[in-house]
Amino acid sequence: ESTFATVRHRTRQTKGCGSRLATLTMVFKLARQAGKHWRRINAHKLITYVIEGVKFVDGEIKEAA
Repeated sequence: ESTFATVRHRTRQTKGCGSRLATLTMVFKLARQAGKHWRRINAHKLITYVIEGVKFVDGEIKEAA
């Protein structure tokens, strides 16, 4: 699911907030509130491998053939 899906589903709440600044503030607050319910990453040590482009198969690092 998209990072902004929770905020996008609440566009009804942000419509008609007045100024652009008020709308951005409302969206920011919605995003911070949604972030409290996001699932934490279990294998945070593996993120560097993902960023480097290492391939994984069934949760294991795929060795070069």
